[in-house]
Amino acid sequence: MNMAHYLSSLRFFLFLSVFFGFQIASGPAMSYEEPKYTVVSETDTYEVRRYKKRTVAEVTFDRDNSGFRILFDYISGANTGSRKVEMAVPVTQSVKIDMTVPVTQLKTDGKMIMRFFLPNEYSSQNAPKPTDKRIRIVDLPEQYFGVISYSGFASENNFKKHRDKLRTALLKDGLVASGPPVKATYNSPFTPPFLRRNEAMFPLEWD
Repeated sequence: MNMAHYLSSLRFFLFLSVFFGFQIASGPAMSYEEPKYTVVSETDTYEVRRYKKRTVAEVTFDRDNSGFRILFDYISGANTGSRKVEMAVPVTQSVKIDMTVPVTQLKTDGKMIMRFFLPNEYSSQNAPKPTDKRIRIVDLPEQYFGVISYSGFASENNFKKHRDKLRTALLKDGLVASGPPVKATYNSPFTPPFLRRNEAMFPLEWD
């Protein structure tokens, strides 16, 4: 790894830690705002959640972490609002948005999409407008998801392992995925792996 790449990676991990509020120091009990949902069914392997309408800032990307950097700039003030936007951890001024968790990724039509959920007070009508035209502010409809939670690193291999376990369990129970799998992460990279919360999710057809 050359020095430029190392420094770039170091800066990225540093702003991740700021973004998520140094969870090691704060402890796993620190809570962040999440999209509102109700658990409508539960098994030993997974649960089915009904998510209410929510609003996201999303971007399509093709390089590792590039989507996060773009969205992080948006909630840090790269927008035309005049107040702070909240996600789950307070950021700061110029119109800073407190971010919520999780950060999600999904692949559709061969492209990767990353999403930051905005606080419940926002919709596409009142969220600060991004200055970066690659960012879209989208209102998501009420949806049902099959969800499996797991700890450890949020690596692609770990995600695929639990995604496949979830898919098998859903099919066994006669549940049909209505879209691509979603990878959801909740913690800073500085959080010990055994304390991390990660999820694999499938949108579901649910009566």
